[in-house]
Amino acid sequence: MNRLTPDEADARFIRRVLWIALIAAVLAALYLAQHLLILAFGSILVAIAIHAIADVYEGKLRAPKRPAMAMAILTVLGFIGFLGWLFGVEFRSQVNVLVERLPGLVLQLDAYMSQSPVGEKVADAVQAAFAGSRVAQDIGELARGVGELLLNTVLVLFGAIFFAVDPKVYERGFLLMVPPAKRAAVEDALGDVASTLLLWLRAQLIQMTSMGVMVGVGLWFVGVPSPAALGLLTGVSEFIPYVGPIAAMLPALGLAATQGTQPLLGALAVFAVVRVVQTNFVTPFVTSRVIAIPPALSLFAIIGTGAVFGVFGLFFSGGILVVGFTLVRSLYLREVLGEDIPRSRERTLFTARGTLRAPAVRPKDDSPGTLD
Repeated sequence: MNRLTPDEADARFIRRVLWIALIAAVLAALYLAQHLLILAFGSILVAIAIHAIADVYEGKLRAPKRPAMAMAILTVLGFIGFLGWLFGVEFRSQVNVLVERLPGLVLQLDAYMSQSPVGEKVADAVQAAFAGSRVAQDIGELARGVGELLLNTVLVLFGAIFFAVDPKVYERGFLLMVPPAKRAAVEDALGDVASTLLLWLRAQLIQMTSMGVMVGVGLWFVGVPSPAALGLLTGVSEFIPYVGPIAAMLPALGLAATQGTQPLLGALAVFAVVRVVQTNFVTPFVTSRVIAIPPALSLFAIIGTGAVFGVFGLFFSGGILVVGFTLVRSLYLREVLGEDIPRSRERTLFTARGTLRAPAVRPKDDSPGTLD
């Protein structure tokens, strides 16, 4: 026997070291490719939405499968084009007015806040933020951010179209990389993720629509310029939990301030009332039928997503949280711990088949494995 030949314990140790090195290499590669990962995830979300729209066309209009898919893609592209036209053409004049009057609004804020020592310090901080060099720097960063956002949007749309047109290629390729013994469990988990994501997207659409309509009508009632565009902006911002609605409120308050104190106070009241209605009535009614995620977990997940994937990752923070939460339930609680968690309707990641997957029955010692 060769004394340099490792024994069984040494071989087991070497295998473990190699597995650790492989896992570390995969994690490092994923970290370096985080930008591509978030774009791919966004493409999958949009592809699921495209398939949901195509299902509506097939069911309501009796359209064949391929024309329904083409109409769904055109619907998504048309909606995005409408958003670009609304904010790039119709909303631009109001933004220009806000930019022109912003220095005067800052001076008014300075005069009001300087009446108290604490307010004076706040006013000094605001003035420092709008210093000439800082403004130039912020405008440059904003321009770069808008360019990056447009490029990412185009990449997400093209990826979504590729995923939506031929999804089975990507699903089958992913499952082939899973060991055969674990493939059925992973396929069930993907079905759970697909069903939950689709329900979550429908819930998001309801919340976005209700928020946008209420804010738009309220801002029109109190006399704020461009209430339709501001309502649509606020509705779209609901896709980013917590952070989005606050960011969408700032331009509305700025435009309201250009009309005077009364519209500004009215806009504040509108956002306060709508937020109370949305939080206490609309959101609990909708999300309780999808997935119950604790609010603290949602908040820290959003912060973590922004820290890892940047600002663009915030757009998909809610979807990432839903996927992670569902995978923990499906793979860990159900498959590893054996908890009695029901499977969703049988579906691939993008399309539904409409039947329930039969749960696997553990075979007895004296009989072969069967399915119910």
